[in-house]
Amino acid sequence: MPATLRDVADRANVSVRTVSNVVSGYEHVSEKMRSRVLAAIAELDYRPNPVARTLRTGRTGMLGLIVPEIDVPYFSELARDVINAAAEVGYRVMIDQTGHDHERERQLLTGEDRTMLFDGILFSPLVTRDELREMNAATSMPLVLLGEHEFDGHYDHVAIDNVRAARDATAHLLSRGRTRIAAIGAQPDESYATPQQRTAGYEMALSEAGIEPDPALLHPAAHYSRADGYAAARDLLAASIPPDAIFCYSDLLAMGAMRAVFDSGLRVPEDVAIIGIDDIEEGRYSRPTLSTVSLDTPFIAREAVARVAARIEDPDAPAEEIVAPHTLLARESTLGSGS
Repeated sequence: MPATLRDVADRANVSVRTVSNVVSGYEHVSEKMRSRVLAAIAELDYRPNPVARTLRTGRTGMLGLIVPEIDVPYFSELARDVINAAAEVGYRVMIDQTGHDHERERQLLTGEDRTMLFDGILFSPLVTRDELREMNAATSMPLVLLGEHEFDGHYDHVAIDNVRAARDATAHLLSRGRTRIAAIGAQPDESYATPQQRTAGYEMALSEAGIEPDPALLHPAAHYSRADGYAAARDLLAASIPPDAIFCYSDLLAMGAMRAVFDSGLRVPEDVAIIGIDDIEEGRYSRPTLSTVSLDTPFIAREAVARVAARIEDPDAPAEEIVAPHTLLARESTLGSGS
């Protein structure tokens, strides 16, 4: 029969309350007393009952992580880093995905069962700010946004500077002597921020170089996938004057674009230089290796977990925005095989 709090208290010769304080991480317990209780826990192989803890404290020790697609490398790497960061502060993580479905986002955020499952949510949404406020209005669930949205002071927000990241990627292509630079990833019919911000950064870099942005070189992509990158690049390369470089709004788009260049009988980067954003592992081992803007997902995860933990402790604290650093990594897809 599993050991109970009473069994541990009897073995350590302390009160049940003292054992509960140690298990709950209560600070005001002497080191001598804490050591006795921990030794008894180890001897009896005591396992805290999460249901009992929830009833006692009103907390589950669980965080929810909601992303558009878990099989996208960026989000799977982010999930790994969130799990690691949460474990360091005593939380576990449950992951769900929306599949780019606004109604699914609504269900995940407004479902009444969420308040029973999680102490807080880390959310990478595609809905607009107004929709998000409407969804979250019925619950007091602590919420931290990841990426996508512009900060409006209503929710804690951890993201990268998408405008600058795109500007840096495009400026790198310009520094390699490329002048007809295409972009893949625009989503003009969507209202969330990332595609618009990356388009703004792309056009900013061109304008700063004295190049008028050409709408014909700005290609949309419904999803940031290899297939969409391939299809978009094939269209661009079929033009009467094809691009000599392509900035892709994600590494997956860039991987598809590179394949399209090769299938067109051209070379990367000799004929068409390519750069992406994300720094997924696949790009580090592709041939040629993929130039990219590396996003610091461990930083994003740590800060997001820290913000949601702080929000759990103080729900009324002012919302904060934290901008994660990024680094341009120039590899063979823009520098050539001798790099």
